Amino acid sequence: MRRADKDMAAVLKKLGDLGVKPIESRSVEEARSQPTPADAVKAVLKDQGKDPAALMAAMKVSKKDMTYPTAGGTQLVRIYTPEAAGSGPLPVIVYYHGGGWVIATVDTYEASAMALAKKANAIVASVEYRHAPENKFPAAHQDAFAAYKWVLANAGQFGGDPARVAVAGESAGGNLAANVAIMARDGNLQKPAHMLLVYPVAGTDMNTPSYIQNQNAMPLSKGAMGWFVDKTLAKPDDAKSPMLNLTTMADLKGLPSATVITDGIDPLMSEGKMLAEKLKAAGVPTTYRNYEGVTHEFFGMAPVVSDAEKAQDAAAQDLRDSFAGKPQAK
Repeated sequence: MRRADKDMAAVLKKLGDLGVKPIESRSVEEARSQPTPADAVKAVLKDQGKDPAALMAAMKVSKKDMTYPTAGGTQLVRIYTPEAAGSGPLPVIVYYHGGGWVIATVDTYEASAMALAKKANAIVASVEYRHAPENKFPAAHQDAFAAYKWVLANAGQFGGDPARVAVAGESAGGNLAANVAIMARDGNLQKPAHMLLVYPVAGTDMNTPSYIQNQNAMPLSKGAMGWFVDKTLAKPDDAKSPMLNLTTMADLKGLPSATVITDGIDPLMSEGKMLAEKLKAAGVPTTYRNYEGVTHEFFGMAPVVSDAEKAQDAAAQDLRDSFAGKPQAK
């Protein structure tokens, strides 16, 4: 709280006021039913005399629920389309929500998906996927790739351009987005136009400088990350997988251009920065941005956190440039 910007601190205080308990002290069911940072943002807006639903409606982004097939049957994919997009097929962003592969849904991260649709002038396909512990690693990764392939094959059904498809994700979803790009490369499938990786889970080392400095941070702590890993991994050796250790074990060569966003009050900050450095070293055009006075989950908080607005605007510009074929500096 002491290091957070004033607007970020207001959200954190509200999150505490809503009675949120440390995730590591909760059962899976309790963790899933707790108030979320998105709930805290809505509460702050109401304190300011603003109507969260009206603000979302004013964005003029429509939504439609569809499904895609996976090994687990079918999963939801919510299609967000900017209403003032004009004629012609739009580029598509396949977006993967966060939640440590255990909690949260497309609803939880709706603010991020809608903002990207509006600001990037693109359709956002927000993907649901199987969660742990009911479906252990790598079930979510398998679903993420299945969703990407479905979008490539079906973009025309919802006004999307299958030749311009990017991937994006926050936290665990950022890890999924990066792995989808790797799987597309390895499977000789169309590579994403761009990767937007927002405070991604990129390693399993919980003794990095940011883990040490931010071990008790809200809303994500070192203890919470340990809880997520414990619920997600099927066996201890899974922690050695290149899919989880993007910074140390994954082959990052030949991937599409990337935007990596981190925040200063976050156990994952060090591994996000390291991932950006590793991508650059592998020859991937990469833009790295860190926002110092905010915490994990800040990206979707634009109505109340100024750095979220800045991060969204910058990310959307990178996406628009990639869709337009503009080269990104390495």
